[in-house]
Amino acid sequence: MSVFTFHLTKTSIKSALKALWIPPTAGNIPGLIHAECMTSMTLGSLIFSPSRVLIRQLVVFAQWENELAIDNFLKNDVFGKTLAKGWHIRLTHLRQWGNIDEFVLPNPSIEADNPDAPVVAVTLARMKLLQVPRFIHWGRPVEKLVRDHPGVSLALAATRLPRTVSTFSIWKSQREMLNMVHGHSPVPHPKRHSEAMRERERKDFHIQFTTLRFKPIAEYGEWNGRSNYIPALTSKQLP
Repeated sequence: MSVFTFHLTKTSIKSALKALWIPPTAGNIPGLIHAECMTSMTLGSLIFSPSRVLIRQLVVFAQWENELAIDNFLKNDVFGKTLAKGWHIRLTHLRQWGNIDEFVLPNPSIEADNPDAPVVAVTLARMKLLQVPRFIHWGRPVEKLVRDHPGVSLALAATRLPRTVSTFSIWKSQREMLNMVHGHSPVPHPKRHSEAMRERERKDFHIQFTTLRFKPIAEYGEWNGRSNYIPALTSKQLP
């Protein structure tokens, strides 16, 4: 079964731009199926705010054949060593809506979903450029909803200009995530997500779009001075 990773690291502008321009590929990294290299964004921030796109905060979302391939990449590859200095989480696939061509998504897990178990959600989209203003109008309220939700341990957005946008969130329980999605959370204006989804169904913002749900299996390193974003997992050291 393939394994997914989500990496966060702080690096130089030069290193970040190189990763965006020449990302790792399956052709030059053994065991890699596909990787998306992006820069971090602050959820809910103003579009022209300095915190909107954080060029020195590099985000990588990747799919691998197995965990040994991940370990070898982080230990032996130059770019992998940069990522190894940051934080990452390893994930197994549970469910999917939509698709992105480059990923080889497995069948849904046969494991029963536990509503009280922590869960990780990743969205990835290729934008229709003319729809970006509409997407921002409907998307920023959802960003704020997720950012401020009491059920979230870590949440951020990421982008690779001009078309790719992504969100990442760690939820304390699947129940809290689903309540947010369906507008049932005990927070102000709880229906922001469901309203945005109805607008997307009316007129799509994207060329391609997928929402992925994962079971977290291991967490490594620190991000912003913190580890153990999922208390049920023991934070590990790289071999």
